Amino acid sequence: MNKNRYALIMAGGVGSRFWPVSRTEFPKQFIDFFGIGKTLIQSTYERFLQICLPENIFIVTNESYVDLIKKQLPQLSENQILAEPLMRNTAPCIAYGSTKIAEINPNAVIVVAPSDHTIANQAAFISAIEKSMEVAEQSDCLITLGIKPNRPDTGYGYIQYTDEVLVGNNEVHKVKTFTEKPNLELAKSFLQSGDFLWNAGIFIWSASAINRALQKHLPDMHEIFTGGRSVYNTDNEKSFIANAYQLCTNISIDFGIMEKADNVFVLPSDFGWSDLGTWASIYEMAEKDYVGNAVIPSEHVMMYDSSNCMVNVPKEKLVILQGMHDYIVVEENNTLLICKRAEEQNVKNIVADVKAKFGGKFV
Repeated sequence: MNKNRYALIMAGGVGSRFWPVSRTEFPKQFIDFFGIGKTLIQSTYERFLQICLPENIFIVTNESYVDLIKKQLPQLSENQILAEPLMRNTAPCIAYGSTKIAEINPNAVIVVAPSDHTIANQAAFISAIEKSMEVAEQSDCLITLGIKPNRPDTGYGYIQYTDEVLVGNNEVHKVKTFTEKPNLELAKSFLQSGDFLWNAGIFIWSASAINRALQKHLPDMHEIFTGGRSVYNTDNEKSFIANAYQLCTNISIDFGIMEKADNVFVLPSDFGWSDLGTWASIYEMAEKDYVGNAVIPSEHVMMYDSSNCMVNVPKEKLVILQGMHDYIVVEENNTLLICKRAEEQNVKNIVADVKAKFGGKFV
């Protein structure tokens, strides 16, 4: 296995759209949504074990979740867990992780990926990552994976690519534009054009390429994190990072670098990807009965004249549904959520209302 290949897994989100199962103190990346005996972050870690040496896999997370990381991934060393003192979006966490890894190995090629996605075709995923890493080893470019869309989804960002390909590789295309979540009409036009892909939020680059991009497009942030080169991977790293994050702006890697750089390329990919952004995405991936009901787990759930429902409740809970169609029914820690699947986008607003009324007791 190539010793220069590294993975940086981002695991700091709170997953409020999956409330009440996902909560601030126990967010979605630490949950086994499909009853397979592995949480999302455990599955992600195992996926990258097929690409990188175990010691080359790093997790960046909020310091509140360090103990959860240690419990679910006990094989990691302290140095492989990067604790963020504040939530500052993806650019600071990638700048931190990439700079730290570069101090360990200046020849590193890094894949950056979220901890809470699911991949149906593992072999195709590994092939796409390895192809991208081979290109990144040889070229000064920033690569992202784009997923071939099969529907006009308004919940994803989109990448438009051109016919221009990277010299020496006709699979990797020059990126033309990035578009955040579009409306339905725009999403339909993207699908019809044939030159748009879903933005999977998975990036591949060499440590030197991302360093140059940070220096050019986010110079203040670059200066903040390179200022700590002498303390990375030492006992003084934590105190340095605590101060560094106070100085960082809250900005995504997409807006801070990917939309501005002129050396961004995309590899069109198809490996059964889902970002698990909503209960609807869990429903889409879960096994269903003949009338479209997805029940996790199913031991004590009884359905009568009900169809196309998503039910996620504790194993010991007896739940009986009568005459319900297209509903989401979720319970965790004595908190019950029942809503129409078509109105699920309101869950995030519901969580905000619950927090305002009851504080953090239920959130």
